[in-house]
Amino acid sequence: MSEKKTPFYDIHRQLNAKIVPFAGYLMPVMYDSINAEHLRVRSKVGMFDISHMGEFTVTGNGAKDFVQHLVTNDVFKLAENQVLYTCMCYENGGIVDDLLVYNLKDHILLVVNGANIDKDFAHIQKYAPNNVQLVNRSDETALIAVQGPLSQDVLGRLTDYPLGNLKYYNADCADIAGEKLLFSRTGYTGEDGFEIYIPSAKAVKIWEPLYQIINELGGSPIGLGARDSLRLEMKFALYGNDISAQTNPLEAGLGWVVKLDKGDFIGRGAIARVKDQGLTRKLVGFEVEGKVFPRQHYVISRNNQQIGEVTSGVFSPSLQKGIGMGYVETDYSKPGSTFDIEIRGKKQLATVVKPPFYKRNN
Repeated sequence: MSEKKTPFYDIHRQLNAKIVPFAGYLMPVMYDSINAEHLRVRSKVGMFDISHMGEFTVTGNGAKDFVQHLVTNDVFKLAENQVLYTCMCYENGGIVDDLLVYNLKDHILLVVNGANIDKDFAHIQKYAPNNVQLVNRSDETALIAVQGPLSQDVLGRLTDYPLGNLKYYNADCADIAGEKLLFSRTGYTGEDGFEIYIPSAKAVKIWEPLYQIINELGGSPIGLGARDSLRLEMKFALYGNDISAQTNPLEAGLGWVVKLDKGDFIGRGAIARVKDQGLTRKLVGFEVEGKVFPRQHYVISRNNQQIGEVTSGVFSPSLQKGIGMGYVETDYSKPGSTFDIEIRGKKQLATVVKPPFYKRNN
């Protein structure tokens, strides 16, 4: 199956982006350099094409009850236009995906990872009762993220909406560059920012003024490479690397999005058993000595015995050191614990640190 193209594909080509296949799409991995793009988002602002993400609408009398049963977090606590980060699990407690739930006026919007669209939709359909309607809007929806300290300045030039009043993890509809669009104060970078949902046919019309303003403010378009290093500095999990069907939310450090006391949900029994029995491994963040950095699947050892495996790793542009995430035996999961990671045939000392790696204004 050939990869899809987002509505911005021709723009990426015109900007000489390096294009790679990702999550079934042809996506820009970088425009000039991952390091420069990363630091631009931390210091100024950047715009990301994240149209590969999936969007499902859930409507009907039973929509809220159904989504409450579907995910691990408590959807009933959401006010109108609030957004929730959560997991969706299998009956055995393994993670189907991590996603956002938007509690909108007349429907619930689920935003899922691009690589999981078909799998997630099939999973949700399997459990959907007759009193809900589920629609996959992914192909008709483009998505731009504006991230960085100057994000509000950028968007403020294209809308009269009082952006200062929009709290983190809240959404609304507003006129942006002449189109009424859904947007939220959310993101995957650890910086202030917005994610803007656009009908695919209007996508280029919205990109152009955003691009012009962001350029004027010293920002730029940002590729997937810097998106990965930015999220890793915050210890944000990436599905397929740090979480999967083989991991449960508790060992992944996502217990805060699991509400066992909210009533039944898919996977609740299995997760409750894990909690009662105690964890055998945990996902940790660690820093590596020297100028080297780890990669996925590198072996983590202590006294020449394997105790875990790296799930994500990068050389942090902000911190100028190697950082990573990985599952290790629980005994070695506390901040300050040390172990070895085999990098290019040599053991490198690594130390567990309390997340996030990068703290704003540090």
